[in-house]
Amino acid sequence: MNRNLFACSAAVAPSERWLEAFPDGMCTDAGDLPSTALPLDVIWVATAHADWQTLLARFHRTLPQSPLVVVTMVPEADEAIVALEHGARGYCHALAVPGMLREVELVARHGGLWVGAELMARVVEAAARALAAPAKDPLPANLSARESEVARETAAGLSNKEIASKLGITERTVKAHLGAIFDKLGVRDRLQLVLRLSTHSSAAIAD
Repeated sequence: MNRNLFACSAAVAPSERWLEAFPDGMCTDAGDLPSTALPLDVIWVATAHADWQTLLARFHRTLPQSPLVVVTMVPEADEAIVALEHGARGYCHALAVPGMLREVELVARHGGLWVGAELMARVVEAAARALAAPAKDPLPANLSARESEVARETAAGLSNKEIASKLGITERTVKAHLGAIFDKLGVRDRLQLVLRLSTHSSAAIAD
């Protein structure tokens, strides 16, 4: 049976809504999780932990088959990007209603990414700001010139229709380019593409 494990400490515990969403959920000491978690257990990490990013990275490294979900009291686009880049499959409000928490769990458990519709636009915008920063090699070299254009406009938050109009091509062509881009970069959707390009841009700047 796949479980829901909340990374706890003396100062951090799951909310009543989380406990209502997952009556069989377990509050497990964060330090003990790597040795007690089983493959496919969903692990929930709160940003209330001072070292939540370190915890998340450690769980992602030591428990690669366990979906990770980050909960926070103040959802922010930049924080969501950090969480997803550290391996989280979900990011949501710590006081979300039980039904939403179960939805997040379902998406994460099936390999998807969940940040919520309202936050999605802000995540794309935040990643677009990172892409706008100067870099030696702002886009992966295996993309063609046209694919790079489509990737940039997608990262900027434009729809397929808007990209087609701006580049003077058809929506079908945009979809074809996006399919090729997804394959070349090993991503499955627009959000993963934005995160992939944001990470690439940051790495280029660091070089």
